[in-house]
Amino acid sequence: MSPAPWEREMDLPPEEAARRVNQRVRRITLAAVTALHALLLWTLWGKWGRMALVTAVFAAVTAINVVLARAFFSRHTRVAEALRVGLNLLATLLYGTVSDWALPVWLYLPLNSLWVDGYVDPTARRRLGLLLGLVAGVALLDGCEPMLPACFLLLSLLVGLISEARVFLTHQAMRGLDRQHQALARAHAALDEAHRRAHEQERLSSLGLLAAGVAHEINNPMSYVKSNVNSLLVELKATPNLSPLLTEYVEDVLPATLDGIRRVTAIVADLRRFARGDPEALTEYDLNDEVAVALRITRSQLHPRCEVVPQLGDVPVLLGRPGQIAQVVVNLLMNASQAMPEGGRIVVSTQIVQDHAVLQVSDTGTGMTADVRARMFEPFFTTKPVGEGTGMGLSVVHGIVTTHHGRIDVESQPRQGSTFTIRLPLHPPYLMGLASTAAPGSHGA
Repeated sequence: MSPAPWEREMDLPPEEAARRVNQRVRRITLAAVTALHALLLWTLWGKWGRMALVTAVFAAVTAINVVLARAFFSRHTRVAEALRVGLNLLATLLYGTVSDWALPVWLYLPLNSLWVDGYVDPTARRRLGLLLGLVAGVALLDGCEPMLPACFLLLSLLVGLISEARVFLTHQAMRGLDRQHQALARAHAALDEAHRRAHEQERLSSLGLLAAGVAHEINNPMSYVKSNVNSLLVELKATPNLSPLLTEYVEDVLPATLDGIRRVTAIVADLRRFARGDPEALTEYDLNDEVAVALRITRSQLHPRCEVVPQLGDVPVLLGRPGQIAQVVVNLLMNASQAMPEGGRIVVSTQIVQDHAVLQVSDTGTGMTADVRARMFEPFFTTKPVGEGTGMGLSVVHGIVTTHHGRIDVESQPRQGSTFTIRLPLHPPYLMGLASTAAPGSHGA
């Protein structure tokens, strides 16, 4: 069995399907009105003048209908439809008057009622009722039997109401499909974003493991180098009558070399602890020491583009997780650096204010708008281009500070820089939850 005409359009693109359906509707309508015109001519056979007048009006009205209904059911307008329906019913008045209200004339009424779309034009139903009433009134005044207009008026109203209901249901179904399409599009976009974030998290996790492994591999040979250089320095110091060149090595070169080795070893140790990401036990720590660790880790990223000014005051020993505190400072320093693409000044300060240790990181960067400030601690929120940030840096900072029973405040204005102020209690009311909380992973802002 061959498929129905409408089923053949089901697999076509929407625009092409709509075009074909519109063409088929126009052909069916044209065939119907042509058949009605033929029936009307049959009733007028022999009255050649009336037949010529009816045919001329029919040709003109049909041509206008073809133009006005070119995009029916897709992009028709209120004005075009009102003009078309009104013109058709006026033509019906002429047909009825000329043919003494023959039966084919009345078939035009339900045919016109099919095209009423109250969803697009709320006044269409009222306008159709007035026009139908006009046709019936003229027919009655012209001596037509009352039963004929009454029956066809009822039929036209029923056809119009049923057609309008079907059009309304179609519009509602289309709106429902559109909402589903939008929901699916949003879900697809969210899934793509989640996939991208998961890939970024996996990449950062791999980089953290790689950094820890590289730091471990560097640590062993650096131990040998430090031991050998130190032994050489001790032996040279114990050797009498050194030449001026060796004396210079003993007094300047080798001590400077040992100092450089100690700095490299400290950086490697900081990197291993920072990249490990394992849960830390609560312990006493020096806030200034953790700031120094963060400055060593970020040194290559900050210098020489950014001028870093440490202003570290006297801060007593605190209780917490030092690795996490170092991570907070690293994230704030990197965030400040990225806010100053053309360079600038970063001030890192520590001090005691009442019963809190206050850590402050200020920059002279681009600053933030009120909208960005309102969302900056949201996970995965970032203003950076794709691939330059995960949006987790400030979220991690907020989580760590909150876990340490501290508070973070931000002051920022566009083009006026930003200041992050962290207040950590000197005597925090640590609860059991803090002891069991794992340290968040290291992420860029």
